[in-house]
Amino acid sequence: MIRNKYVFTALLLAVILLAGAGFTLLYAHHQGAGEEDATLTVVTSFYPMYIAAENVIGDCPDVTLENLSEPQTGCLHDYQLTTEDMKILSTADVFIINGGGIESFLADVAEQYPDLVIVNACGELELLEDNAHAWMSIDDYMVQVETICAGLSEADPDAAHCELYEQNADEYLEKLEALETEYADVFSDLNGQPVVLFHEAYEYLADDLGLEVVGMMDLDEERQVSAGEVADILSVIEEQQVSVIFAEELYGKDMGDTVEAEADITVIYLDTLTRGDYDPDSYLDAMRENLDLIREAYD
Repeated sequence: MIRNKYVFTALLLAVILLAGAGFTLLYAHHQGAGEEDATLTVVTSFYPMYIAAENVIGDCPDVTLENLSEPQTGCLHDYQLTTEDMKILSTADVFIINGGGIESFLADVAEQYPDLVIVNACGELELLEDNAHAWMSIDDYMVQVETICAGLSEADPDAAHCELYEQNADEYLEKLEALETEYADVFSDLNGQPVVLFHEAYEYLADDLGLEVVGMMDLDEERQVSAGEVADILSVIEEQQVSVIFAEELYGKDMGDTVEAEADITVIYLDTLTRGDYDPDSYLDAMRENLDLIREAYD
């Protein structure tokens, strides 16, 4: 009987220890889940928004940043969400968009993910009519950076993170202001000069520079240019004494070659800043190259 009593006691202790271990594992599991929930997942709609968010987030701990579309997608007009895109969005806490209608799929995203925080980077801007390529203006891009910073700070409950966002945004804004200062002579010398654009994105850049847009053809992969349109542009060039055209090489090269063959004009191929690597300074570098090309063209 005594031996049986000891055996029963030993078995009871073993059960209690195993149960305790189970509760410990269960607690650890919930703790781990809590740590995962503490990570803020930020997704951007396309390349220029990613670069802006990348500079605001910096190396902030427990914050992950992903880009919805690949860096070579370009502008998102008529972009169709992929299965992989929806998978990424399903894990997101914050979705940073350019706004202004560029993300035509936004309504579907908002309907499918009603709890997703959407930060509209153009929310504080007065856009040019039917044109949301605001990142092409350094001034407007700076407002977008500030809006992204404010949106992340509002969505993230971690006060330390918010301090980092503000610090990183301030540092990036200083770089952007320095870029404007570096090319102040370009901005002042070109005021009032006529220009023709072969992409609507350059309207913001022309506005920054004080150029007068006297003609525009928004060329893309689906745009078929008629002989009449070519004749009209050539007439504008002659009548307005236009010396420079801003074009995008991917879709504007054929038209640029045609116009250069018919008129005494320089066509420069500028970056729309919708593609590139993920280096934090890529916007600064690409915009600097654009401004260098413009300065050389008007010299």
